[in-house]
Amino acid sequence: MPVIEVTHLQKSYRDHVAVQDVSFSVEPGEIFGILGPNGAGKTTTVECLAGLRHHDGGQIQVLGLDPERDRDQLRQVLGIQLQESELPANIQVDEALELYSSFYRDPADWRSLRDSLGLTEKRNARFGKLSGGQKQRLSIALALVGNPRVAILDELTTGLDPAARRETWDLIEGVRERGVTIVLVTHFMPEAEHLCDRVAVIDSGRVVAVDSPAGLVTRVNAEQRLRFYPSADLDDRLLAELPQVTAVDRHGPQVLVTGTGDVLGAVTSVLARRGIVAEQLRVEQTTLDDAFIALTGQEIS
Repeated sequence: MPVIEVTHLQKSYRDHVAVQDVSFSVEPGEIFGILGPNGAGKTTTVECLAGLRHHDGGQIQVLGLDPERDRDQLRQVLGIQLQESELPANIQVDEALELYSSFYRDPADWRSLRDSLGLTEKRNARFGKLSGGQKQRLSIALALVGNPRVAILDELTTGLDPAARRETWDLIEGVRERGVTIVLVTHFMPEAEHLCDRVAVIDSGRVVAVDSPAGLVTRVNAEQRLRFYPSADLDDRLLAELPQVTAVDRHGPQVLVTGTGDVLGAVTSVLARRGIVAEQLRVEQTTLDDAFIALTGQEIS
C-alpha cells in the first residue's frame, strides 16, 4: 500500500490558485521528489500533506491518516523540515533537540541522533553561530527526533555550497537507510537526479509527469550531443549522412553533433578512417533539465 496518496489536490489563496490539480502516490522506502520552479505549488502541496494548511479540494492520505482530521496522530509519525524554518538565534543545539523530543510520545534518543549527524562538537553552540551545513544537519535531526515513518524535507540544500550540499545528500540517503520514507521538495535538478527514486514534476499548480529521473529523460528525448574540435579539415556531410546523426552544427572551429543510438561510435569510426582526431571531445547526455524544459516549456529557476 502507498504511504502517501494525493488525489486531485486543490488550494487557492484569495485570487491566486496555488495548486490546481495534483495527484501522486509515494511507496514505502522511497525518496520521492517534488520538482518544479519557484512558485509552482511545491511547498503548498507538502504543507497540505503535513496538515499545516487546509486544502480546498481533493483527498490526502498519509499512512492511512487524513492530515486535517487526524492531525495529532499524524504529527507522531511525520517529521518535517520546511524551507522557511528558523530557530531562535540563541537556542543551543542540545536545547533544540531536547525541546523537540518532548513533543513526541516515543521519541528517538536525541543524543544518539545528534552524534550520528555529526553535531556532537556543536552541542553547546547557538543556532545563530552554526554554518549553513550545520543548520541543515540540525534541521534533519529535528525532523527525525520523533522517530517518524515519513519525513518531508523542503528545499533542504538551498544556499549551501557544493561541498555542504553533497554532505547533506549523504545524510538524506542515510535517513532512508533508517527505514524512513522521504518526500524531498527541490528545484535543483542534480539533487533530484542524485537522490530521488521517482519525481513528480509540478508546473503552475499541476503535475505534468511522474516517473524516475531516468524515465523522464527517456520519455522526452534519448539524444546525445558530441562536441569536439577536428584535428584536420572535416566535411560535415560525412557525419550528417550517418543514420545515427540527426544534426551537425558548427560553432566556430567546434563541431556539435546531435544523434541517437551509438552516435559516438559511428562518428569516431568515420573520423578514424580519415585520420582525424576529435580533440577535446565531450559527450553530453539529455539531462533532467532538458526533460523539464520539454515538459513545461520553461527553464527552472
